[in-house]
Amino acid sequence: MAVLNPASVPLSLYIHMPWCVRKCPYCDFNSHAVPDGALSAELEQTYLKALMADFETQVEMAQGRSIHSVFIGGGTPSLISAKGYAWLFEQLKSLLKFEDGCEITLEANPGTLEHDPFAGYLDAGINRLSIGVQTFNTEHLQKLGRIHSANNAMDAIEQARQAGFKRVNVDLMHGLPEQTLEQALYDLKMAVEHGATHISWYQLTIEPNTVFFRTQPVLPQDEVLEDIQEQGEAYLKANGFINYEVSAWRKEQPSAHNLNYWEFGDYLAIGAGAHGKVTQPDGVYRFQKTRLPKDYLAKVPAEHLQMKKIEVEELPFEFMMNALRLNDGVKAELYEQRTGLSLDHLNEVLTSLRARKLLVEDSSRLACTEQGHIFLNSVLEEFL
Repeated sequence: MAVLNPASVPLSLYIHMPWCVRKCPYCDFNSHAVPDGALSAELEQTYLKALMADFETQVEMAQGRSIHSVFIGGGTPSLISAKGYAWLFEQLKSLLKFEDGCEITLEANPGTLEHDPFAGYLDAGINRLSIGVQTFNTEHLQKLGRIHSANNAMDAIEQARQAGFKRVNVDLMHGLPEQTLEQALYDLKMAVEHGATHISWYQLTIEPNTVFFRTQPVLPQDEVLEDIQEQGEAYLKANGFINYEVSAWRKEQPSAHNLNYWEFGDYLAIGAGAHGKVTQPDGVYRFQKTRLPKDYLAKVPAEHLQMKKIEVEELPFEFMMNALRLNDGVKAELYEQRTGLSLDHLNEVLTSLRARKLLVEDSSRLACTEQGHIFLNSVLEEFL
């Protein structure tokens, strides 16, 4: 394995805000109902200070790099005030430089109880919003346990654009319990017509440790799911959206932060349950923070749990699992830069996948064909 050069790997920052007004029945993320239904100013300040103490322990992992992008996920990160974020960014930048034009994304929920006025976030330095709509159908919203209405969702997208946000992602799910083709297409139409510049459109999957796993709602038949996928893609393409990753559609530039994940870049991670990945000269490491907010706050700064080196034999799968999600894939040379391994070791697998028309016939790129994307899981298994 070659010595790795961390300076050549972009470094992002993931910040986790663990609280929600209420936990949704399909959600398996690290989120917790906020104590007494609202985030107190005291708890907000305590948590923001803990984030800074956490960040201080990770500065040396930057190894001289600036922050390439920031993503604030949750939970419902918009429960934290705009003023709180302004303070946080000022503190973070005093320790590590942010690149010029650094993309800073905030996940926000559409409910009026769930965010400050959007202009405040823009003033604080956030330049991209990701709004967790999921659906514009009132009945489906209730089944999903969402506390916002369809009107809240439409208003939120329009308010974000009016506040001056040029980049607004809308998260939408399809394959919802008893959803019809018409309802799924209506959701896409509403997002497009109300001003989304980027849409993350993914199928509902029932995950273990969720209410839906226990209650097993009735999901649409496979034929309906196929029609939704096919006609939904056609609608988005007809409206000028480019599908650049399995579930990501853009009318503007791609998400710099997610692109860095998919290209096997590095990311520091602060907050309860946050996951990070860091390249050192001797290998690639992952780490995780303690999951429960009360445990995270009880031990400030929070320790890095399981700072674990990715084993050499696991690296091909780890790299491909990310890179092959991109429609155009990645330059082949990126494999050696990011893993320290020679692509020659994978010649047999790559030749076989290309011969079966699952990877594109271009030795300078690692990318799936259209057929390869349909059978992506099977393609990835070949790298295990």
